[in-house]
Amino acid sequence: MPARALPFLTFQPPRGPSASEAMEFWTSLFDDGEIVSVTHRPDDPTAVALAEFVVAGQRLRCSDSPPVHQWDFSPAVSLWVDCESGDEQERLLAALATGGREFMPLDDYGFGPFAWVEDRFGVSWQLAAPAA
Repeated sequence: MPARALPFLTFQPPRGPSASEAMEFWTSLFDDGEIVSVTHRPDDPTAVALAEFVVAGQRLRCSDSPPVHQWDFSPAVSLWVDCESGDEQERLLAALATGGREFMPLDDYGFGPFAWVEDRFGVSWQLAAPAA
C-alpha cells in the first residue's frame, strides 16, 4: 500500500475534552460523519488509543495521550471545509463556535463568505461557502 497522510489530533483528557467527545460531536455535524474505527487503551477502556473518523469528506485520526504535554492545538493548523451553501456554513459556524471562539467572524473577505473559528475542543475550522 502506498504511503498516505492523515491529519492526527492528540487529545489530553486531563487538560480538557477527550477524543471520543470530539469525534461524536463532529460526526454529528456532517452528513458523511462516521466513526470508522476505535481502539481503546487496555489500561483505561474509556481512553482512545487510536481512532479514525470522517468529517466533510476528510479522514482523520486521533487519540487520548497518556502523558500530558506542554503543547496543545494551534490555530496555525486548521480544518478547511468547503460548505455547499451559506445555510450550511451558518449552521456549522454556530455549532462549532459554541463554547469556542471566532478568529474571523462570518463575512466576505474578498473571496466569498468565510469564517474561522476554534471549537470547544481547541481545534480550528475555516468555513468557506460559495459566493451568492
